[in-house]
Amino acid sequence: MSDDNPIRGPSVRGIPEGDNRERMICAECGYILYDNPKIVVGSVARWDDRILLVRRSIEPRYGYWTLPAGYLELNEAASAGAEREAWEEARARIEIEGLLAIYDIPRISQVQLIYRARLLDDAIQAGSESLEVRLFRWEEIPWNKLAFPSIGWALQHDREARATRDFTARINPPGF
Repeated sequence: MSDDNPIRGPSVRGIPEGDNRERMICAECGYILYDNPKIVVGSVARWDDRILLVRRSIEPRYGYWTLPAGYLELNEAASAGAEREAWEEARARIEIEGLLAIYDIPRISQVQLIYRARLLDDAIQAGSESLEVRLFRWEEIPWNKLAFPSIGWALQHDREARATRDFTARINPPGF
């Protein structure tokens, strides 16, 4: 790229006509950049009475345990994204059973869609974003080493849904 042909784009903050929020706007062409929340998709995947967790090999929270989850890709169905994340992080083949929860986390601009799923087999192994993968019984879950609060919420919500047979989608616990 030469200085006489720079890449241009949104460079000025302002409130576009007809809008009520400050956005990035291109001073030359008026293009408006709508920066929206990220959608995270993942699953609580089970094999009998055990739950699949992966130990992160990336930041944030390197070395902590999480559910297989990640950002939804463009042109991807949310449930397909959860299946893809299980494969990428744990080489796990899963079948989605239903939506477990929708977590709204405005402080980091995320909406998380977490599914209930079952493993199609127990042949799992760490993917490129995982240090290790493991199937945990409830009493073995490393609660003090979970990567994010929403992981604990999802595990609790999954246990509650299965115990009560109420598979209504859950939301953030009160106060979050």
